[in-house]
Amino acid sequence: MHFMQSLHQAWQRNDSLVCVGLDPEPSKFPAHLRGTPDAVHDFCRAIVDATADLVCAYKPQIAHFAALRAEDALERLIAHIHEAHPGIPVILDAKRGDIGSTAQHYASEAFDRYRADAVTLNPYLGRDSIQPFLDRADKGVILLCHTSNPGAADLQDLIVESTGGERLPLYQHLARTIARDWNANGNCALVTGATWPEQLAQVRALVGDMPLLVPGIGAQGGDVEAVLRHGRTADGAGLMISSSRAILYAGSGEDFAQAARQAALDLRDTVNRHRQP
Repeated sequence: MHFMQSLHQAWQRNDSLVCVGLDPEPSKFPAHLRGTPDAVHDFCRAIVDATADLVCAYKPQIAHFAALRAEDALERLIAHIHEAHPGIPVILDAKRGDIGSTAQHYASEAFDRYRADAVTLNPYLGRDSIQPFLDRADKGVILLCHTSNPGAADLQDLIVESTGGERLPLYQHLARTIARDWNANGNCALVTGATWPEQLAQVRALVGDMPLLVPGIGAQGGDVEAVLRHGRTADGAGLMISSSRAILYAGSGEDFAQAARQAALDLRDTVNRHRQP
């Protein structure tokens, strides 16, 4: 199934715009899992199984797995999500960006090795660095636009001049270019940080109903009401609101998965209170 179809169905079926980021940090695992042979997989799988009816997507962060030599755990985790919770799309948070054959291999890594439904990418090398991903028409291509980190404005807010002579911030030029020129297969989405709500509003105005992946809720301090006010589409959807640490590490005991479920439920309910105008 096309990533966008899965996403829209998950929005409706689970009545949720919540995306749970899977960023395993063994030092934060409950004591009974620390040091066990398959702790990374077991921890993440328990979180998934406890929250699957409350989310619109999962977003495993590849560096968290790779640094732990846990790529095999990531492969098995994604396979488990597809098998046990079909219809919940998996976004591989990789933020890849390269050209030529390297970009083609990165696309194969995300979609053939890990079997992700979508991948996050850095588009600032230009369209040729993204083309191998765009060509996978059934897969989601989620492009960094205005990110949640404090340094985002260092470059992304720089004023540039378009080919038509219009002067506007780089992130707005990028958003408009992607929506107008790169999205022929209807498989693009943008990353826009919750910590920059005014910029989020500008992106929404430029890209219409294109989905936005919004990190920065929870530990980074983004405001849910502001995100919904500035970023929702007319039907109260259009967003993947990502939270990682606030859900993953909501509890530290043997009931950690239930604590994560409650945190995800609380976030879903908070988001839903602000979904309609």
